[in-house]
Formats: sequence, structure tokens, C-alpha cells
Amino acid sequence: MADDVFGLFATPVLRAPGVLPAPLLDGLVAYFGDRADLQNNASANLSHTALLKPSDTPLLGLVAERLTPKLVDFGALLFGQRLGWALKEMWVNLLDEGGRQAMHNHANSFVSGIVYLTPTHADSRTVFMRPPAGHDFVFKNDHAGAATGPYNADKWISPQPQPGDALLFPSYLLHAVPPNPGPRRITLAFNAIPTRLDSWGYTIGFSG
Repeated sequence: MADDVFGLFATPVLRAPGVLPAPLLDGLVAYFGDRADLQNNASANLSHTALLKPSDTPLLGLVAERLTPKLVDFGALLFGQRLGWALKEMWVNLLDEGGRQAMHNHANSFVSGIVYLTPTHADSRTVFMRPPAGHDFVFKNDHAGAATGPYNADKWISPQPQPGDALLFPSYLLHAVPPNPGPRRITLAFNAIPTRLDSWGYTIGFSG
């Protein structure tokens, strides 16, 4: 009989192709192309808008309408129930040639995501990292002859996105963007929270 291998406690990442249609993408790029005036501390070629809400412009309201069903689907994977979800904050990132995004995660939210508004160079796809080890000794088998798989990999490179695609992931996941060797890469990032969680009658409500 063959051995069984069980992948316990998987971490979901949801890729949603074509969430935003081309006219909405064009509108977002035109509107936010000169509004990302906050410089990133880690990279001189990366800038952001201020934190935004769907009510700040009709364009973001349309984005929220299209993202919310995906949040409900993804939340059901995380919490086992189709809950109400609210987009807590959104912002636009402009990553010019040579710019990068340092490794980070998103505090004070449950689901985070990225919507790709323009083409992305293959070398600047979003990369997710295994959490770094503590201060104890670590032993690894890491050399040219060692095969890398889902149980020993240190990072996962997301699939090549197309404009309009969205990527949803648990907010605690560490992620980064390598240096961009291509033209300007524009993305819309967001954080989301469920309206409430119920643990055997102990209910916590959240408001965006």
C-alpha cells in the first residue's frame, strides 16, 4: 500500500482573475497616477496614496462592489462561514523602475489583498515568505541537489498577474516585491475585516 502524506493546516491564498474590467482600470490609473505622493521609507522609487475608503471616490466604490463577494468567499475558507465583510482601508502603490517593497505584513486586519492595475514585470511579482525563525539554531539542507517543495520552501512567488486580477491572503502573511526592472507597476492594496465573529456565543463586532 502507498504511504499517505497529509498537508495539515494549509494557508489559503485566493487568486481572482479579471475582477476589475478595463474601463475601471483605466479610470483608476488616470485618477491615482498623480496622487501617490507619500514616499516609501524603504525605496525611493515606491510611493503611495494616503489611506482611502470606498466612499472617497465613486471609482473606489465600484472596486468595493467587485471585491466584496471575493472577500465573502475567502472569509468562508478562513472562518468556516459566509460573513459580512468591510473594506477597512485602500491605497494605491506606484512602483517605478528599480523600486521595491520590503518584507512586511498588515496589522489590524484579517484579510489583505492586491489588485493589479497595470502589467507587472515577471521579476516583480508579489513574493510570500515563511516567517523567519527565532534566535535558536536552525539546521537546513539547502544546496543545488536539494529539491524544493511546499514543505521546505522559504518563499512562494505568486503567479504572473494580469491587469484586473486580485490576490487575497491572510493579513499576517509576510510578503514583499523584488526590485522592479520594468515600467511603472501600479497596484491597489486593501485591508478588510469581518463585521463580527462568534465563538460559541462570545461575539466580537468590528467596524471599518
